[in-house]
Amino acid sequence: MFRFWSKREKMSRDHYQAEIAIEDGEEDSNIVAAQQATRRPRTMTSTAEIDSTITHPGSVRINVKGAFIVDTPEQPGTPANPSGSGGANGYHETKDIRLPNHTAVISHIAVDIGGSLAKLVYFSREAHSTEPGGRLNFQSFETDRIDDCIEFMRHLKDKQLALNGSEPGELCVMATGGGAYKFYDRIRQRLEVDVLREDEMECLIIGIDFFITEIPREVFTYSETDPMHFATPNVNIYPYMLVNIGSGVSILKVSGPRDYVRVGGTSLGGGTLWGILSLLTPAESFDEMLDMAAHGDNAKVDMLVGDIYGADYGKIGLKSTTIASSFGKVFRMKREAENEAEDMGGLSNGDDQNRRQQQSSEQASSSQTQPNRPTSSRASELARSRFSSADISRSLLYAISNNIGQISYLQSQVHGLSNIYFGGSFIRGHPQTMNTLSYAIKFWSKGEKQAYFLRHEGYLGSVGAFLKHQPRNWGRRGSFEAAP
Repeated sequence: MFRFWSKREKMSRDHYQAEIAIEDGEEDSNIVAAQQATRRPRTMTSTAEIDSTITHPGSVRINVKGAFIVDTPEQPGTPANPSGSGGANGYHETKDIRLPNHTAVISHIAVDIGGSLAKLVYFSREAHSTEPGGRLNFQSFETDRIDDCIEFMRHLKDKQLALNGSEPGELCVMATGGGAYKFYDRIRQRLEVDVLREDEMECLIIGIDFFITEIPREVFTYSETDPMHFATPNVNIYPYMLVNIGSGVSILKVSGPRDYVRVGGTSLGGGTLWGILSLLTPAESFDEMLDMAAHGDNAKVDMLVGDIYGADYGKIGLKSTTIASSFGKVFRMKREAENEAEDMGGLSNGDDQNRRQQQSSEQASSSQTQPNRPTSSRASELARSRFSSADISRSLLYAISNNIGQISYLQSQVHGLSNIYFGGSFIRGHPQTMNTLSYAIKFWSKGEKQAYFLRHEGYLGSVGAFLKHQPRNWGRRGSFEAAP
């Protein structure tokens, strides 16, 4: 979906257009063949590269000759946090976008403030380098800690001259997302700068158009059996569907540059996972929940097809490992725990008299009438011992991801779309999430539709807001030119 430009092609009209760098010896015929492909071809990567890419998504370098990702881990271009580190409340991404030939002053930063996370993008000159240019840096904060994000922006304002050559008073904040309205006054008062609010959906489309048309090795497919492949550039990107998974889920049909319509969504998104797991597990952050899910076994919590049939249900294409009911084993195992507690007398020493006295005491202190049953604390303790936080996390992750995947397929079927891009901070490059979404699209469409993921999936809105402050037609394809 990237356009390859020959070195003989010139810049058109009164603005520059970036060109994709073509390696020495590459023939134009190869370029034409890539453009004529009806489906996005995919290039194979090694297992080591897959693991490294997910863990360290890399950096992107953009110049007039083209763009390429620097996969070697690098330090941020500037000390991002006032304390000089990543900070306890902010998370600095390792996938900066480098602009090595950019010499003009950039006097704005962009922030996308959602219900769960605030995603920040800002420009900085290369540290300790005599070369021109700089990079776009990415930082995220929990929205509940928005004051930390604002303080970070104040730090950037104070460092404006060193960061990009502009004066602190020249800083402008491009804000999008619901928080751009909710925290508008607070940001203006704290920073004493102009805050320009941009439409959330429009910024999403500008951001994803930029990534899938401008940045090679940005878009990829994923599955467990067919490892991650980067998509080969293709000039024909429209129409496509964007499934943006944040606190909730929005599904958009994109027919052209800034030509989009929201066709659906669901309230069961990242905020749902975060909220429920906050109640059921000791995890204190979204990343901690995803880490637990990576080590869990959902088969201990979910009822599978194999639990019902004892094998695959091949007639309708269901494997024995297919989830028949999310959390379907919990009630049965809880009842087994209650029976076990009853058999044990509710107390470890089996003292029936003490058990009855304890039950009478509990019932007397309760405001509601409870049925005569074994000590609830003992039953609950036995039940909890059978489910680990990791198992619960993986089960809920699958439940929400499968739901999003099926809704996405149904919307793509209704609107006749084959290319489905998944974005948003819910994904986080998490293998189980990507595999579940990809499998759902492949299964329901019988392989006719394709799920795509992006390495900067959580920053579509903030990058879109950042680009809206760029000169007209900042990108090659004119995706960022103001609509007439």
